[in-house]
Amino acid sequence: MPSETKVYYPNPNFSKNAYINSFSQYREMYLQSLDNPEAFWGEIIKQFHWETPVEYDNFFRYNFDIRKGPIYTKWFDGATTNICYNVLDRIVQRGYGDKVAYYWEGNHPDDYSRLTYRKLLEEVCKFSNVLKSKGIKKGDRVAVYMPMILEAVITLLACTRIGAVHSVVFAGFSADSFAERVIDCGAEIIVTADGVWRGPKFLGLKSICDQVMDKCARRNHNIRHCIVVAHLKRVTSPDNSQKSNKVHMKEGRDIWWNDAVADSSITCPPVWTNSEDPLFMLYTSGSTGKPKGVLHTVGGYMVYTAATFKCVFDYKSKDVYWCTADIGWITGHSYGVYGPLANAATCVLFEGTPFYPDNDRFWTVIEKYKVNQFYTAPTAIRALMKYGDDLVRRHDVSSLKVIGSVGEPINSEAWLWYYKVVGGEKCSVVDTFWQTETGGHVLTPLPGATPMKPGSATFPFFGVQPALLDESGKEIEGEGEGYLVFKRPWPGIMRSLFGNHERYEATYFSKFPGYYCTGDGARRDADGYFWITGRIDDMLNVSGHLMSTAEVESLLTEHKAIAEAAVVSKPHPIKGECLYCFVITSNETHFDDNIKKELSLLIRERIGAFATPDVIHNTPSLPKTRSGKIMRRILRKVAVNDRNLGDVSTLADSTVIETLFASRPVCS
Repeated sequence: MPSETKVYYPNPNFSKNAYINSFSQYREMYLQSLDNPEAFWGEIIKQFHWETPVEYDNFFRYNFDIRKGPIYTKWFDGATTNICYNVLDRIVQRGYGDKVAYYWEGNHPDDYSRLTYRKLLEEVCKFSNVLKSKGIKKGDRVAVYMPMILEAVITLLACTRIGAVHSVVFAGFSADSFAERVIDCGAEIIVTADGVWRGPKFLGLKSICDQVMDKCARRNHNIRHCIVVAHLKRVTSPDNSQKSNKVHMKEGRDIWWNDAVADSSITCPPVWTNSEDPLFMLYTSGSTGKPKGVLHTVGGYMVYTAATFKCVFDYKSKDVYWCTADIGWITGHSYGVYGPLANAATCVLFEGTPFYPDNDRFWTVIEKYKVNQFYTAPTAIRALMKYGDDLVRRHDVSSLKVIGSVGEPINSEAWLWYYKVVGGEKCSVVDTFWQTETGGHVLTPLPGATPMKPGSATFPFFGVQPALLDESGKEIEGEGEGYLVFKRPWPGIMRSLFGNHERYEATYFSKFPGYYCTGDGARRDADGYFWITGRIDDMLNVSGHLMSTAEVESLLTEHKAIAEAAVVSKPHPIKGECLYCFVITSNETHFDDNIKKELSLLIRERIGAFATPDVIHNTPSLPKTRSGKIMRRILRKVAVNDRNLGDVSTLADSTVIETLFASRPVCS
């Protein structure tokens, strides 16, 4: 790939003051993190408060080999702490009480506010006392279905303060999907808001929760209380409507947030929890079966998110940081709440979309708050590229120092636009690879130290030991492509699937005993850089030639007529598999046979004749989750004209399915 031949080095002026300021320093620290994890992590944990200290003879234990017994990981087991205490009380005690913890930026530009660390601590204590008054205690589960508002952060921290386990569901999932998660985790309370505007679109969150509670009751799971933030009456609505008047409140069950906290005390002692006690669960959808409740625990997650946030974003005390991810996803948990607050960061919490009221909203917000670290998804970057460079350049985004990418591999064209236009060729791009299951970054550049290659997640974070395996489980040395696995746990890795440890072992540890299997493929180049190639079932094997979907997709989007592409394999009687390519054309571009021929020729020339696509399917849209990821599982079904789709609850727009089937080329 052409991008591999060009290396972009960190800005020397930035590197001078970075925590990790050279690649040699990174290598030295990385080797220590593997050779002596007790010393490496032992230094980091000193910044936190431990009510019962960490015992070094019980520092770190694990088993990744299912043949040797149950899979487990334990860090700092026996030590007690409280993550809320560490991200709030500890920060206030260090003198940051009057520092802004969050700038809240509403859906409409006229709506904004802020919250200091001291005030955040008070509000968390008040809501902690509310939860206690409703019977919530250590180990109980609380379901959260909220927009990107300050009360969402308060709710998470209030749960952790009293040892309750939060389970956040993205506010946009259907009632069926939400109910399934509520029942699976055994939540007794739901915390939500009356509604929210996302751009010009209205979502009635409380009415969805009413449906959820009805569905739960029919399955003998009763929600005792639903606490509702009256959000709509305090924000500007695009159509000036009064949607909040339609909210139904059931007496004895439903209570308004403001009424609940009105007489609540601003002090609440933290509940000390074991390092290995449950912290939260977050559901991910499997390709088959019901969603998986990924379970994270207190101590290791706290330490790992804090360390990755500090090093990967090189956050300094006067910086302003913005992660655009919704709090309903792991990125919102790790790098919207816990990691930043553990470092006394000032964050932007954004309720809106990149395109409302105009397509320059991201750049407007960066200019308004003088954002220094910006973290968003390739999906957003590619969408914003379509509107051109001028929308960025009409704003002052010179405050940016580090710009990050998360959620999926970023193609080199989008990386270069991000680096050159948004970053002004002076910002490091931290292209991070991680998963809900990993808790935090596992492959990532460090902005002051790592030479960057567009599209590469580069090298492992401290304590992370990746490997590539072939189909037989043999390690691939040097250059090569295969299954991405990890040979040992880091502090932030998941500990189990809630209520189903057998599924946990089968999903992540049975294919290659002795390794955690990510389910992703990766390639390592001659310089040791890792390139994520996508989910393993998205890898292509055409006539014995192994290639990645990401490689083909990147080539397709190089064509000026193509705005977005997705590639899957389709069974072939001779080749074994062939390429089935879905393409979305740029604005006002008419798709015809000439474009199809040019795309085929491009792939033949850049990869080889064996890679020539059998089908190029022009479509107006692709099936995506609410977090913007393409659901290639559905595309594989479309490719073979199979309407048995399985679970599609995570789709942002289910109508795209019929469009895809209707637009299938006749020859396919």
